[in-house]
Amino acid sequence: MEHQTQAFLLRDGVLLLGTALMFVLLFRRLGLGATLGYLLAGAVLGPYALGLIGDPESKIGIAELGITLLLFIVGLELAPPRLWRMRHEIFGLGLLQVALCGLAVSAVIHYSVHFSWQASLALGLPLGLSSTAQVLPMLQSAGRLHTPFGERSFAILLFQDLSIIPLITIIAAMNRNPNLPEGPPGWQLVLLTLAALAGLIAAGRFVIRPMFRLIGNLGEREMFVFAALFTVIASAALMQALGLSTALGAFVAGVMLADSPYRHELEADVEPFRSILLGLFFMSVGMMLDLSAIALRPMFVVSMALALILVKSAVIFALGLAFRMNWRGALALGLLLSQGGEFGFVLFAQATQSWLISPEAASLFSAIVTLSMVTTPFLMMATRRIRELPALKEEREGPQPDGATALIVGYGRFGQTVAQVLIAADIEVTLIDTDIEMIDVASGFGAKVYFGDGTRIDMLRQAGAAEAALIVFCIDGDQLSDSLLHAVHETFPQAEIHARVFDRRALLRLKDTPVRSVAREVMGSAITLARNALDGLGVSLEDIDRAEAMYRARDKERLSIQYESGDLRAAHDRILTQPSREPHGRT
Repeated sequence: MEHQTQAFLLRDGVLLLGTALMFVLLFRRLGLGATLGYLLAGAVLGPYALGLIGDPESKIGIAELGITLLLFIVGLELAPPRLWRMRHEIFGLGLLQVALCGLAVSAVIHYSVHFSWQASLALGLPLGLSSTAQVLPMLQSAGRLHTPFGERSFAILLFQDLSIIPLITIIAAMNRNPNLPEGPPGWQLVLLTLAALAGLIAAGRFVIRPMFRLIGNLGEREMFVFAALFTVIASAALMQALGLSTALGAFVAGVMLADSPYRHELEADVEPFRSILLGLFFMSVGMMLDLSAIALRPMFVVSMALALILVKSAVIFALGLAFRMNWRGALALGLLLSQGGEFGFVLFAQATQSWLISPEAASLFSAIVTLSMVTTPFLMMATRRIRELPALKEEREGPQPDGATALIVGYGRFGQTVAQVLIAADIEVTLIDTDIEMIDVASGFGAKVYFGDGTRIDMLRQAGAAEAALIVFCIDGDQLSDSLLHAVHETFPQAEIHARVFDRRALLRLKDTPVRSVAREVMGSAITLARNALDGLGVSLEDIDRAEAMYRARDKERLSIQYESGDLRAAHDRILTQPSREPHGRT
């Protein structure tokens, strides 16, 4: 029996991964995005098409961890000061979007389908929410998450997550099922939420941060992965135990670590799990798409999905204009958030248990949500020419997105000097090091240094290398390889690479790498010391300059010959030697 279960798991794994790989590659190639590929892959495999994989509900429970991890990563990018700056968009624009879209969709359902007001609200209010799992990756892949447009989109999505609690309370208040046990009243849910958030904040400050500091001192990367996943899952489990939003708990945990030195390392460690689980989530949604329900009432499903998109787009477009967006940006915001969201499935299930809607209605409107999610990539592609250029112009005129201009790897004595000179030239820098004690000392002087291994491509990407104009390797010892520098240049071609090397041997080894400049770590200071020594002997400044120029010319000539021959011993006759002198007392 155990062997048979294992065989089924392996078969399902092969089918899920293989089909996802095929569809996502195809849709990426067509420019339609990964989300649509995952959705259709799930629909093909699901019980309503080929039926190769069943029970999508069990898989979506695990896959929802992908949404949790996504909100944790987003939280890591939003330090508390930045979140406070967004408060008007979150509680102003977000509140109006949820309320107006939910009520407008409810009215459309009530007057077109003639459901009761209770049933219409139980369906319309959830449909007013958008898909965080779909929209945030779209903003990230387009590089627009930290633009004014992206921040407005995220503010709405964040308030939608916060609104889950009052929506659950509203559906519970309309309950018609006498056999359904009553949950806690709304005011108690609010108090529980505030207590849980306070607990997460305290745990982040007094437990999680010291834990990461201990792991950083040990230098065990695997333990960072374990600790990161533990942080996310524990915060989500706490919120779930209280009947609250697991994604909200993970988001708060991320915000509490956003201004810690471990932010970039955590992002790099969690990102692969987030990508895989989020893909599985969309496949599960695709598997739950009831094709038979669509086949029985295709016009109803299509027309209601179209009505949902039109109503939400119109309401959000009007709100965008009211919040001083130009009409093209407001249109882009409305289309981006026009779909139904994953929380609709949860709220439809609660409405069914409360006898507000029938299981058939829940199935039909779940299909409507899924169909609306499928349309979003097409809508964004179809309207690109209308909205893109003016929207980009507006963003250039507004606050600039966060991001480093220079990325410095290694913040020892060498890296500190490089950083200070760049900062003196008004260049913004991001600093990375693996020495916890150095990071603590730097923070005491007001420098923000992030923990992480700067020889990892994923770590560099999370630290902002894709937007950096300079990547400067200031790590000591002989740690740089030609393969690493080639990989960095290939991955981040827009950035100039400068490197500190240990000695002449390292310099020769890196001769064919795409490095703009290389500095031997002691050469400059040794020349400075020699100049000071000559000055102490009373040698004239002109002779000191002549001696330095002679040494540099000889060294450059010798280095050029060594580059060509690849032999460290080449051109040894270019080395300056002691002048020949007769012993004292001889004639």
